[in-house]
Amino acid sequence: MHARGFGRIAALALAVAAPLGAGLATAPVAAAAETTTVYYSSAGAPDYLEQIDQGAANWNAAVSDVKLEKNDSDATVVFHEIDSGGSYTNTDGHGNGDIYLDTSQVGEGFDPTRIAAHELGHNLGLPDHYDGPCTELMSGHGPGTSCTNATPDADESAKVQQLWENGFRVEGARVTAVY
Repeated sequence: MHARGFGRIAALALAVAAPLGAGLATAPVAAAAETTTVYYSSAGAPDYLEQIDQGAANWNAAVSDVKLEKNDSDATVVFHEIDSGGSYTNTDGHGNGDIYLDTSQVGEGFDPTRIAAHELGHNLGLPDHYDGPCTELMSGHGPGTSCTNATPDADESAKVQQLWENGFRVEGARVTAVY
C-alpha cells in the first residue's frame, strides 16, 4: 500500500492554481517521496507483543521510505512463537514473510527486542552479517547474549532507505534467514 501524502496534495494544488496564476513565474514543486506501509501482526507471538512493537518503532524512527504498522487483518509480515530451532524469518525480503521467535533462545539470554528488529530487517531486504559488531542490528546472535542493541545503524538504515525509496514491495521468491 502506497501513501503519497503531501506530494499528491501539492500536485493537485498546482493543477488548480495553474490557471489562476497564468503568466506568473513559479518554481517547480518536487513531489514528496512515497512511503510504503508494511503491515505486521504480532498476534502469533503473544509473549513478545511489546518487544515486537518496539522493534518496529526502532525501524520507523530510522527510515522514512517504509513504515511498519501493526494491523492483524492486513498483515504481510506475521510473527509466530516457537520453542526451539532458533529464531528465523521466511521472507521474500520485500515486506512479506513469517517471523519465528524462539522462546528457548530468549531463555538463553538473547534480547527479544533485538531479535524482532533483526528479523524485521530481513523483511525489509537486509541480509545477515554475523561477523559484525553489536552496533549492527543485522549481526544477529554473532555478538552474543550481552548485545541488546535493537536499533539499525546508519549503514543499515541507509540501505533500507535506498531499497524502499521507489517502493520495494513486490512478490517474489522467499528466503530463510536465521538469527
